[in-house]
Amino acid sequence: MTLVPGLTNQIIITVSEQDTARAAGGEHLPPVFSTPRLVSYLEKTAHESIFPLLDEGKTSVGTIVNIRHLAATPVGMQIRFQSELIAINGQRLTFKVEAWDEVEQIADGEHERFIIDQTRFQRRLNEKLTLINK
Repeated sequence: MTLVPGLTNQIIITVSEQDTARAAGGEHLPPVFSTPRLVSYLEKTAHESIFPLLDEGKTSVGTIVNIRHLAATPVGMQIRFQSELIAINGQRLTFKVEAWDEVEQIADGEHERFIIDQTRFQRRLNEKLTLINK
């Protein structure tokens, strides 16, 4: 694994109706890019930056998201998401995350991910499920 601070990634999307606050929360909300989708894409951008560099059988999970959703973005406009790995502490990775639409910055903040072993993680989930199925 060769993770180093400074590693960056970008994703660009075009906002669709399914990405809106109205689609996520109901007809009384505006048809603008939703905060849940914003968080999802920021997490995806960070994860995709490191996944190709992880050892086989490893992946990452998000643990902390601390962002500000600064501006609304309408359907049809493009958004560019960016992540930068800024700190590594064992299996804990901290990212600076940002997003811009075609006019302005729409988000900024930090995101934390942990590198996990997929087999161990799945085993623990299976054990948890057996507790409720007794």
